[in-house]
Amino acid sequence: MASVRRVPESKISRFIVEETMKDWMDIVESDVVIVGAGPSGMTAAYYLAKAGLKTVVFERRLGFGGGIGGGAMQFHRLVIEEPADEVLSEFGVRLKKVDEGVYVVDAAEFMAKLASKAIDAGAKIILGVTVDDVIFREDPPRVAGVAVEWTATQMSGLHVDPLFISAKAVVDATGHDAEVISVAARKLPELNISVPGEKSAYSEVAEQLVVDNTGPVAPGLYAAGMAVCEVKSLPRMGPIFGAMVLSGKRVAELIIHDLRKS
Repeated sequence: MASVRRVPESKISRFIVEETMKDWMDIVESDVVIVGAGPSGMTAAYYLAKAGLKTVVFERRLGFGGGIGGGAMQFHRLVIEEPADEVLSEFGVRLKKVDEGVYVVDAAEFMAKLASKAIDAGAKIILGVTVDDVIFREDPPRVAGVAVEWTATQMSGLHVDPLFISAKAVVDATGHDAEVISVAARKLPELNISVPGEKSAYSEVAEQLVVDNTGPVAPGLYAAGMAVCEVKSLPRMGPIFGAMVLSGKRVAELIIHDLRKS
């Protein structure tokens, strides 16, 4: 039987603190901050990091996947339609065809492979962190980063000032509540952001509408995934995830174009 190397407790702590601080020192100045490690956020992270942009994803929970894990009433199979199947194939997710142009996927595999591909491409996913606010700049008015706080600190009700992460682009992929965009709309009227809220379910039209309306809501601030429904007053679609994946890819393409142009 192999002998397990002995590691003193002090070294365990030192290694963790030192390497964590190296990561944080790097991400405080990022190209893109994505808020929410759901399907659209992780898809965007993959394509952005693959394009060479320093990308960090902040997820308030201690796990990734967003709405994928809950599936449809906690059933573990989800629906994907064309052309999102092409993106999932790129991620190595196995698809089972159930109708013409319609597939089902395993929720756990979907989550795991989205995260794995994003990380392998160079994106950093930080769990247990909540984005509390945005960084604002004038002339012209724009979003220039985010303020972050430990989720556990917020849950405890303690008042603790956040840390700031600068970024050339911020993506709200927080889902139904569009949390980051809602904060910016409330606190920065000069950005002229409206958040009317999503409509009730109409899956047949909602998927295309989400993809079509993915993009900037203010300079430096973008909506992806279900946050698009909240900002554009679009219908929800339920446990069909093609638009989430395509929205993530679309917002990445727009950011890459915008940053290269600037």
